[in-house]
Amino acid sequence: MNQIFAADALLPTGWARNVLIAWDGAGRIAQVAPGATAPAGVPTAAGPVIPGMPNLHSHAFQRAFAGLTEYRGQAEDSFWSWRNLMYRFAQRITPESLEAIATWLYIEMLEAGYTSVCEFHYVHHDTDGRPYADDATLSLALLRAARTAGIAITLLPVLYQTSGFGGKPPRADQVRFIRSTDNMLSLLERLAPAVQAQGAVLGLAPHSLRAVPPDSLAAAVQGLTALNPQAPIHIHIAEQTQEVDDCIAWSGQRPVQWLLNHAPVDERWCLVHATHMTPDEYAGAARTGAVAGICPTTEANLGDGIFDMPLWLQQGGRWGVGSDSHACVNAAEELLMLEYGQRLSRRQRNVLASRSQPEVATAMALQAVQGGAQASGRWGAGAAAGIAVGQSADWVVLDAQHVALRSLPAPAMLSAHVFASHRTSAIDSVWVGGARRVAQGRHALHDSAASAFATARASTFAPD
Repeated sequence: MNQIFAADALLPTGWARNVLIAWDGAGRIAQVAPGATAPAGVPTAAGPVIPGMPNLHSHAFQRAFAGLTEYRGQAEDSFWSWRNLMYRFAQRITPESLEAIATWLYIEMLEAGYTSVCEFHYVHHDTDGRPYADDATLSLALLRAARTAGIAITLLPVLYQTSGFGGKPPRADQVRFIRSTDNMLSLLERLAPAVQAQGAVLGLAPHSLRAVPPDSLAAAVQGLTALNPQAPIHIHIAEQTQEVDDCIAWSGQRPVQWLLNHAPVDERWCLVHATHMTPDEYAGAARTGAVAGICPTTEANLGDGIFDMPLWLQQGGRWGVGSDSHACVNAAEELLMLEYGQRLSRRQRNVLASRSQPEVATAMALQAVQGGAQASGRWGAGAAAGIAVGQSADWVVLDAQHVALRSLPAPAMLSAHVFASHRTSAIDSVWVGGARRVAQGRHALHDSAASAFATARASTFAPD
């Protein structure tokens, strides 16, 4: 049995003192004992131990062009003009460059406090739209990248069929994404053994209502359920006002309203963004038990809008955070941006604190870990829902000697990590499945992976 002693640890029930944590050879927590005395020879954490953060929404390849669209290309830039640039970049990704980009990204995530990732993967085919000899080539590249980095992964192959509501044919620059429903289900069957061998999770991501017609959505969910009734389902929904307007023109209903009326939405589902909802949609979506996948830095970068988190919480809604397009890769930064967005829209402070947990950073961390674990399909027995018996041994150790944290009580250290440090700089170590992946703030493969990433990005953007 492996053990670590923490003077302070953030458990699902809140902060606890003098906590002895033990885990087995499978990387699962076997004991959490607050009020313990450190046994001789057991290492003591360098600072407070907090649960690892699940990253519930990632498009790995987009990390390579983060920062390269921050210029005005037309009179009024928007999500849709950004998307055109992203499609151009997606056409140049190779299996080798994708693996190098994803490996570095996943190392960045670990160093920034994420311990698992939900990879919303929609670049499937070669540049001309034809399948690779092995149809799972790019999915397998992502699995290898996660294994190399040592991050837990939920692989979500994306079903993408149309370019707009009403079955509009796909655009020429979308050919790498397109799959029939039967072909997608065959891919899931092909991937299942590799995913299981890696201890990963396999789910499905119908891209959006504009990209998956109703019949295909129903068939895909039914087929996935036949393969695995617990498999997670993620979907982009109501991210942009134009999407809402187009959905109303097509169906007479708003996107979330339509989804709730036509799909078996439940706890398996993650509604990514869900930025533009009515109060009735907030209430209806929360009742299903689905998780809202909020990506604050990407939603800010793309000008999406601000999710009404207080209204969602009033309805009992569950939520987690993702880094999406990876304009920022930092778990604490997403929490900071989430809280600051609520402050700006409501002109209040500490909006996401609660009566039971007045420390806003603590309240957000606990809720995001629970929701993220659910959305990743890693909750229940052996899940990653926090530091508790039966859960995956995933945690982050803060550096109690960091200048922003030094001499503070543990809850204030977490607050300082989120609101007052450089956010990655106050992390000492990161553990996934009981294995230390980051030590003294740095991953063992940091330098080599960064170099490979830079080479892949340079080749991707090289002139023809």
